[in-house]
Amino acid sequence: MKLYGYFRSSAAFRLRIALNLKGLAYEGAAIRLRRGDQSQPPYLGVNPQGLVPALEIGDERLIQSLPIIEYLDETHPEPPFLPQDAIGRARVRALAAVVACDIHPINNLRVLRYLGRPLGHDQGAIETWYNHWIASGFAALEALLAEDHRTGQFCHGDRPGLADIALAPQVVNSQRYNLDLAPYPTITRIFETCMKLDAFAAAHPERQPDRDE
Repeated sequence: MKLYGYFRSSAAFRLRIALNLKGLAYEGAAIRLRRGDQSQPPYLGVNPQGLVPALEIGDERLIQSLPIIEYLDETHPEPPFLPQDAIGRARVRALAAVVACDIHPINNLRVLRYLGRPLGHDQGAIETWYNHWIASGFAALEALLAEDHRTGQFCHGDRPGLADIALAPQVVNSQRYNLDLAPYPTITRIFETCMKLDAFAAAHPERQPDRDE
């Protein structure tokens, strides 16, 4: 298997965690991005959204981190990333989607273009909006987790799953923007539990052998 990604990509971080948890060997292919590269043809050819990562398996190239992680879970069922019961699976998928879609829009090109129109090149103003949307997403997720009896050591029960794999990279990225995590004690607790596991810690961008600066 060959994983295409750039080291700060949240989605590539997720895939590294998933591959590590499954104990699967893979070759990392570092994509070096400059500003605007994601929207250029060579990267659109890797992923139609213009974003890495992609996972190459034989002659197949899969895109989008959450479907890839579910593929890995189906083809390598131990340890499982989703609960056995249908309600539990739906809950975990929903939590993962909240994380992937709502918390961290920094790498979403549509959000960047939207912000760029009224704010121009005012990076300070853009980062203010980044933090606004990230904090809003964290607050919603905190409420979902804190009020649900199915939240345990991890987002669902007492073993890491799809939602935790999605969450940990977003917390790491939020730290880059100095977001105050104090209002999100459940998220912070789950994140700290995850990062004590080598599968999560080894996937951290700063521990990758070939980083893009």
